[in-house]
Amino acid sequence: IKAQAKLGASYGAHIACSCRYIEGRSLASCEKDFEPGMALVSLSDDPDNERVTASVPLLAEAVAERRGEFGCIQLNQSEIEALD
Repeated sequence: IKAQAKLGASYGAHIACSCRYIEGRSLASCEKDFEPGMALVSLSDDPDNERVTASVPLLAEAVAERRGEFGCIQLNQSEIEALD
């Protein structure tokens, strides 16, 4: 279950970051792009850093941020820890 939660959070962060910061849509609109079964994935937005965090409560968290022409990049665990 934990691996599936991590996969869902990672997918959600990447899709929402691209939707929000490349397509310019609202975060609420981006949630409509989720695949069926992703109802437990919640999103939060950091517009100052063009970053989206997706999480499955108590199981997983993933962060993606826009990095110029590279688009949205998934942060690794040490990058996420450095944000705190």
